[in-house]
Amino acid sequence: MPETIYTIPINEAFDKTAESDTPSCPFCELYDMFERNAVDAVLGAAMMEPDVRLETNKLGFCRGHFNKMYEKGNRLGLALILESHIAEVNDKVFKKPLFDNKGEKSEDAIEKLSHTCYLCSKISGSLSKMFSNTIYIWETDDEFRRKYKKQRCFCLPHYRKLLEYGRSGLGKKDFAEFFEVSKGIERKYIDSLNEDVSWFCKKFDYRYDNEPWGNAKDSVPRALDFLAGGKTEK
Repeated sequence: MPETIYTIPINEAFDKTAESDTPSCPFCELYDMFERNAVDAVLGAAMMEPDVRLETNKLGFCRGHFNKMYEKGNRLGLALILESHIAEVNDKVFKKPLFDNKGEKSEDAIEKLSHTCYLCSKISGSLSKMFSNTIYIWETDDEFRRKYKKQRCFCLPHYRKLLEYGRSGLGKKDFAEFFEVSKGIERKYIDSLNEDVSWFCKKFDYRYDNEPWGNAKDSVPRALDFLAGGKTEK
């Protein structure tokens, strides 16, 4: 199957994680790429696009993405976004009467703002396409199937998404194979991870002082990455 803009990032992520010395999830790699691109875009040219500003004003950002934008060092870009978002918050929460014309209370308006993030929404949309495209190329590209089978793990949140998209996008027979391959990857990894974390714990017992660490030294951050997704700072 010829590579397109839809399959290139998937193949690159799967190549990277298959060849890495440390097991990692290819969808976490894709998430990081989309997040970097989205943060750069919202602080760059997109910041001045009226439709983007309307969305950032309405949705705001989660604390994690506020931190990511602040760390970029573009203080003016961030301040411009904050200026209009704060005005929107002021209008929705503080300038309206006890109940607005829809009967919404101030605390309800704040609750809505607390659970929306422009960047989370953008990244989630991009990642959803990667899941559906992964299922498509699994079904149509034998070379990709071989690459998929070389994966060492998927984090649990992304494994759930894989099964969800696979179940809805594949026929029963193809999904049965996809499920068995995916589950086999996960079972092999979680068994080894369990052993590594157990050995990490034992190494704090003086009786095991002279025993080698093996693969246990980084088992705690790897376990966090597997269970919750993302990348823990080593």
